[in-house]
Parts: sequence; C-alpha cells; structure tokens
Amino acid sequence: MRFNPKARLDTSRTSGGGGRGGFGGGGGARIPIPGGRAGGGIGTVIVLLVFFLVTQCTGVGPQVLGEGSGSTSIGTGTFGGMQGAEGGDTGDFGSCRTGEDANSDENCALVALENSMTGYWDSHRDLTGRFQPEQAVVIFSDQVQTGGCGSASSSVGPFYCPADQTIYLDPTFFDSIFEQLGGQDTTFVRAYVLAHEYGHHIQNLLGTMGQVRTQQGPDSDAVRLELQADCYAGMWTAAAENDGFVEDITDQDIAEGIDAAKTVGDDHIQSRTTGRVDTSSFTHGSSEQRIAWFRKGMTNPDSIAGCDTFRARDLDNP
Repeated sequence: MRFNPKARLDTSRTSGGGGRGGFGGGGGARIPIPGGRAGGGIGTVIVLLVFFLVTQCTGVGPQVLGEGSGSTSIGTGTFGGMQGAEGGDTGDFGSCRTGEDANSDENCALVALENSMTGYWDSHRDLTGRFQPEQAVVIFSDQVQTGGCGSASSSVGPFYCPADQTIYLDPTFFDSIFEQLGGQDTTFVRAYVLAHEYGHHIQNLLGTMGQVRTQQGPDSDAVRLELQADCYAGMWTAAAENDGFVEDITDQDIAEGIDAAKTVGDDHIQSRTTGRVDTSSFTHGSSEQRIAWFRKGMTNPDSIAGCDTFRARDLDNP
C-alpha cells in the first residue's frame, strides 16, 4: 500500500500521541453494552480476546470499560485527527505534511488513512447532510480516560466510544496480541483496523447502534453490527485509490486485509486461546463471515444498503 506522495496531509487536529505514538498499536473491539457503555472494536480483536478470557477465567461480565455512559461499539470520531491522551510520551505528527511522509513514517500513515476515510465518507451520497467526521483518533499508552465510556487499559485494544465520537488505540496491539493470534503487522492491516473503527462511527451517525439488543450469539445484533463495520471497511477499500491520498492498494494488500479479518474472527480467537469454539458467545462473527462481509463491501462502495447485515437472513452468504 502506498500513498500519493503529492497529497497534502491535514494535521490540524493532530496533537501527537500518548504513549508510543503512531498507528502501530493494538487493536481490539468492544462489546456493545445495553444502555450505552462501551462498544465493540475492530476485530474487535483485542477487546474480544480480552473479554473472552476475562469472562471465561473470572466470570466478569462485559462491562470492560466501567460505568461510563453512552458508548457502544467500534468506530471512529470526527475528523478530529489524532490527539494524545493524558499520560505517556507524545508522538510526532507535526512533521506529517505529504503522502511521501506517510510512505516512510507510521505516524504519518495514520494521518493519511484518517484523511482518506474522512474524505470518502464525507463525499458519500448516502450520507449527504448527515456526515460529520469523528472527533478524534486518540493514541494512548497503558490506560486512557474516555469522554463518556469510562476508562480503558491497553489490553482492550482499539475501540470506538460513541459518547465522544472518538477512536482510541494503543500502538502495542499489532506487535503483541494480534501477532500472537497469527496476524501480521502491515500498513494495510492497520488500514483495515482503522476503517472498521470508522465504520462504527458511520453506524453511530446513522443510528444503527440503537438497533443492538442481543449481545451474544452467532445471529445476535452485536455480531451484525461488527460484520457491518467490516463491510463498511470494504467499501472504503474499494474506493480508496480515487481519493487523492491512497495511490495504490495491491492484491497483496487485499490478501493481508482478508487474513486480518480471519485473525479477528470469534472462532479463530477462541480456538487459539482455549482450543474450542463456543458459538453462543460470539460477538463479532466467525472468520469466514468477517471475510465475506469485507468482500461484500468491496463489491459496491457506492451504496450503504449493500451492507445491511440487520436484514440479512444468512450472515454466511451476504
């Protein structure tokens, strides 16, 4: 994956990153909580993994983020750019001026990706009059206090807080838990993660998160919400090369994105961590479902209707 070297990056809302900085951080997702506490995340990978291990080992419920109000699933904030959370070092986004910088620096790649996704959804015909960018992408280390979803530790991974319309991520995800699950750390894999989180922001704007009633199970609303975010990520992927920021997405990039979707499937995570699969505890969908809906989004980037997982009768065959 390469960025247009002549693209001008917008870092006006980028104020560095708490902790290690950059987008090389860990991901995960949050499980939608009724009453709006914290929501799912990109694969939700990490959150799902942490949630699964916690519930299996200690019997703790899904209130991972504590008692903060107004959050649900994954997503992104508004074109707020990247902001540093309290605590930790500050990442350097000030030197991110062009796409060429994004090609050589992970911090700048994150800025370029955020710019690209914001531009895509801002111009999407299905969001005319309703779009607003996420408030921020917050890079944190160790722990972060959200603006409405309580506090979260690094083990939670990337997640979206609907209450403050912000994406939170700690850059340790990809080189720690994600790789332990068999994933790989590449620019496009990171793009897939961010695009999934941004997809949650779109769901927040459209009111889709309010449709979530059932929290677990292969046909649950929680799974449908996550698969839709994957589909939205596929929509952005299909259109990205025409946005002026992304110059090239190769077949290898797509293969890496598909592999990432597989890595964060409920069945894959459960199998890797416990040696068994319990479909009744699914919150994000199986690997094959996540791959299928990501591909579904790529087939029609011009219509959100194609990603309506809530009306789908068969989640295995979009």
